[in-house]
Order: sequence, then structure tokens, then C-alpha cells
Amino acid sequence: MSSNKVKILETKKVEKEKVIAEKLNGRFAMMGFIALVGAYLTTGQIIPGMV
Repeated sequence: MSSNKVKILETKKVEKEKVIAEKLNGRFAMMGFIALVGAYLTTGQIIPGMV
């Protein structure tokens, strides 16, 4: 009986646009973090211009 059972494995397919969007989002987040560190190192303030 158990030999007649068929396991159906369904793989999820991710759209190419979503993969590109996630990579781009990650890259912009890394650039923002580098800008934050650079602003802190040059001005000594976490948010330049704020008291």
C-alpha cells in the first residue's frame, strides 16, 4: 500500500524581477551604511546638522 503513494514535491519559482530588486535593495542599504560611517568619521555626529 505504501509503495503506491506518490510524493509530490512542489518547488517555488522566484521571479527574476524580485531577485534583481532584492539585490539592488541590499546594495543601496550597504551604500547607505558606508555613507553613515563616512559622515560620522568626518563630522563626529551621527546625523550631521542635528544638534
